[in-house]
Formats: sequence, C-alpha cells, structure tokens
Amino acid sequence: MFGSLGKKFADDIATQVQQKLGEHLSNKARETGSTEQATESLGQVNGRRKALFIGINYYGQNGELRGCINDVHNIKNFLSKNYRIDEVLVLTDDQTSNPRKMPTRQNILAAFRWLRNGAKSGDSLIFHYSGHGGSVKDTDGDEEDGMDETLIPVDYKQAGHIVDDEVHDVLVRGLPKGVRLTSIMDCCHSESILDLPYIYTVNGDLQIIETSKNEGIVTLVGAGTRFLLDGNKKKAITSIKEGMKHLMSSTSGGNSAAREKTIKTRSTEADVIQFSGCRDSQTSADAQIGGEATGAMSYALITSLKKSKNQNYTHLLKEMRTLLNGKYTQIPCMSAGRKLVLDDSFAI
Repeated sequence: MFGSLGKKFADDIATQVQQKLGEHLSNKARETGSTEQATESLGQVNGRRKALFIGINYYGQNGELRGCINDVHNIKNFLSKNYRIDEVLVLTDDQTSNPRKMPTRQNILAAFRWLRNGAKSGDSLIFHYSGHGGSVKDTDGDEEDGMDETLIPVDYKQAGHIVDDEVHDVLVRGLPKGVRLTSIMDCCHSESILDLPYIYTVNGDLQIIETSKNEGIVTLVGAGTRFLLDGNKKKAITSIKEGMKHLMSSTSGGNSAAREKTIKTRSTEADVIQFSGCRDSQTSADAQIGGEATGAMSYALITSLKKSKNQNYTHLLKEMRTLLNGKYTQIPCMSAGRKLVLDDSFAI
C-alpha cells in the first residue's frame, strides 16, 4: 500500500509494539508465578575446546533425509572459521569406509564419552546433531508431557533409539563445575532431548508453565499492527496463523511433579546450554534453502550468527524464531542445566 519504505515503517512499528507487549506480558508472568528470573552467572571459557558433529541421512532407509550431512559440514565450517576449536570428531553415515565414524548407537555413545573425557573448569564442549528424533512413552515420571524424546541412530532397526534419559546420563550428568557444554539439536521432538530442567522464554526468563499463549498474543497484535499500517493481507494472514498456533499449543502447565523431579535429578553444576529445533510436540524441517538441502534450525542458527556474533543467547533465540516464523511450523527453544543468566554474548 505504501511501497517499500512504508512496509519498512510498518515492520519497525509492529516490532516495537511486539517488543513492548512482550515485556509487559513477561512482567505479568513473573507476578503470577508462570516464569521466574535466572540468577546464576555463566562461567568463562579459557581452556580446551572439543566439538562433536553428528549427521545422519539414513541412506536407503525409510524416512531418508537430505540435509543432515550438509548441516554438519555447514555448522562445523562456520564454527571453525569464527571460533577456536581444538579437537573435532565427525560421525556421518556417508563414511562407510570407516566403521568407527558411522553414527551407530554404539559409536554415538562412545563419541559422547570422548567429548566429555577429561573435561575441566574453563573447557568448552560443542555438540551438534542433525538427524531424526523420536518420542516414546516415559517410564520414570520425569516428563511433563508423559513422553521421552529420542535420538535415532543409523542402525536403529537393530540397536534401537537413544532415549533422552541415556543422553543425559552419558553426556551431561557429572560434568564438572565451570565446564560449558553447548548443544545444537536439529531434530524432531528436541526441546528436552538433553533432559535439562530450565526452559527459557525469549525474554531470558525461566519458564515455569507453558508461555505459548503470551507468544500467540504478541504475534497476533503484531500482525494486526502491520496490516493496519501497510495492508499486506498475505503477511498478516501468515502471522495470524502463527499466533493462533501458539495459542492452541498453550497448556495449563503440564505435570508439576514431573517438573520437580527433573529439577531434582537433572540439574547440573556445569554450564549446559541447549538450542533445539522445535518443541517436544513438533517436527523439525528438512528443507531446501538457497538450492541446498539443509535443516531449517541449523540454517537459522548460522544465518542469525552471521548477522552478529556478539548477540547474547536470548537475542539469538529471538533471531532464530523470527527467521523461521511464517515459513515453518517449528519453534526453536533454549534450555539449560542451571538457572543461568544468558545475557553474555554467544561463545563456544
């Protein structure tokens, strides 16, 4: 209606409206006890940096994927170019000539042990996974939705899935204080794949009950503001659908006993931070972007960090969500093993 300058003006105003409304709803959430503020500081990284990259395309199997090995190469190349990494291990299912580099169940668990072996305060561990994720019925009462999340190795038909309880026990549990583990999980049902107790909102608060309702309200108000200012019906409809999706996915808080058990049994002394491609109830897209097969979440992470390597963790989460908003149904999430204040710049 108003041309490119008018559309930019509409976007700027709508973004400001969404930001202010989000801050207001966040403050109200704290008052009502649906969120709480993080309190613990993130430690400094000044030691060794080890990285594990796992990509599985499941060649020749049902559910074959296209972009997971590309994701590994893209994330590995980006991180190696922009951050220091001292040791690297890559498991992908195109390395058929080297059985130890195939992402089998046994090799994945061995790689977890390699990644954490000898870790001490000041060390940084990086774990990126792109492949299938699944969910199975929870049997020990630590999941609010009643389902355990799983990683699906290349030999899952013979060896089975890797349940999130085992991922936590082998990779996370007992990591020393001062160690930082950054996990990037580009798979379906991945929000709690490391079984970390603290889920973050985009304002940096810790989520106590599901806050999708507030996200939906903010998105709907932003859509209305943009439409009033620039009349872009197609974009408004897309944003309205996204807002309604948030509203429909909101819950009254899940199983509080399961949450308390997770806090009691899964809290960490180490600084464990996870970015995941979607909520536990969602799938993650194996997409085609710029002529290349890629995971939507891995693409969003690299693209967001290319804009600014100095943004903090919660701003990075916002950027990733903004990039995927309206294009994919998945909602990237962030969680941690302690009540970390994540206003430091992203670093590995």
